[in-house]
Amino acid sequence: MTMDKMISGPVTSSACGPIKGRVTVPGDKSISHRSLILGSLAIGQTRVSGLLEGEDVLATAEAMRKLGAQVEKQDSGDWIVNGVGVGSLSEPDSVLDMGNSGTAARLLMGLVASAPFNSFFSGDASLHKRPMKRVATPLTQMGATITSRSGDRFPLCVTGRDLMPITYELPVASAQVKSCILLAALDTPGITTVIEPKPTRDHTENMLRHFGAEISVETAEDGARTISYQGQQELTAADIIVPGDPSSAAFLAVAAAIIPGSHIVIENVGVNPLRDGLFETLGQMGADLTITNLREQGGEQVGDIEIHGGLLKGVTVPPERAISMIDEYPVLFVAAAFAHGTTTMRGLEELRVKESDRIAVMAEGLKACGVKLEELDDGLIIHGRAVPPKGGATVETHLDHRIAMSFLVMGMGSEEPITVDDGSVMETSFPGFSSLMNSIGANIQQGRSS
Repeated sequence: MTMDKMISGPVTSSACGPIKGRVTVPGDKSISHRSLILGSLAIGQTRVSGLLEGEDVLATAEAMRKLGAQVEKQDSGDWIVNGVGVGSLSEPDSVLDMGNSGTAARLLMGLVASAPFNSFFSGDASLHKRPMKRVATPLTQMGATITSRSGDRFPLCVTGRDLMPITYELPVASAQVKSCILLAALDTPGITTVIEPKPTRDHTENMLRHFGAEISVETAEDGARTISYQGQQELTAADIIVPGDPSSAAFLAVAAAIIPGSHIVIENVGVNPLRDGLFETLGQMGADLTITNLREQGGEQVGDIEIHGGLLKGVTVPPERAISMIDEYPVLFVAAAFAHGTTTMRGLEELRVKESDRIAVMAEGLKACGVKLEELDDGLIIHGRAVPPKGGATVETHLDHRIAMSFLVMGMGSEEPITVDDGSVMETSFPGFSSLMNSIGANIQQGRSS
């Protein structure tokens, strides 16, 4: 049993020496969700290797079982998915519990919108606060009925029926909304079109092609993309190797970058150009970071990330880069706290409606650790001093896994230990986080600092 499996309360990270080693991180969360969902619709048997076995993805696996697919883990560690075919989902006999996963919630709402039955959704306290109007609006336009609490919040019910194709321009760039509509389009006759103002992560498009579907993607000169899908295509089972999650690799990359003398290689990481904003930004800040062994795997770009520790400098991060690294901003805030000079990060309104208000929660915790900053409506301005922050605080995670891991990374380089109030939330996306970090030199322990 790893330390992480025993965590049910506070966890403390203390200063450590250089971290070193070759490691892998858990599978990409976005690709893991989609492999189970689309594999459940494909005719035949799909073998998924490297699936992220965090709580979010396991919630998707259980939901697909309730919808009629056979989803089982093998002794080898691989997962086998026996699909039912497009348009052949079964009515679930109980509530679909999405836990903490906004991705699973929004994607599955689209999936069941064309199924001729009621699907009831729920989740944890954090998910019940997150907005679902962004997917409820296009699904309603297609013909589904969604009954929810005020503010389009969970718990809710999706009443599926035969849908009509639509052309929908995303009000804001969102891979979750785009994917929700594309999943609703799978069993909808005619051509459904999504127009996104800025390119968002394209894992759904890549995986649909991997399962044999034809999908049209056109990119305008200004970067806007038009994605069109002809509904009621049959999907054919195809094995998937899930690359390491760049959002998880970000924690290790920042830890290595802020601790002088560190040298790590993170192997087999997904480096999709629409997901690499954190690595690009660390390079802009002066980090010694290279990506090698580039290759394609199941329609996705994969590589090994090598980082040497050193002095970072403050930068202004272009707001348009946010879409390629939105989940990585909490740990980038930590990197900025260790950098020499001011780092300005704007265009991050989406962070206020994640598992927590990540701008406010990170700002509160960073201030408690002695970091000077300015909180903006759409981001943070952090004034780094090129010396380790004081640390010494206990930070409330607000049930947010990325808050917990970001402050544990910060504790690895701060003057005094940093404690997070609940380490169990890390199981959402990074099972074994503390044990992995300790294996390369971190000092992360259960309990409070003595």
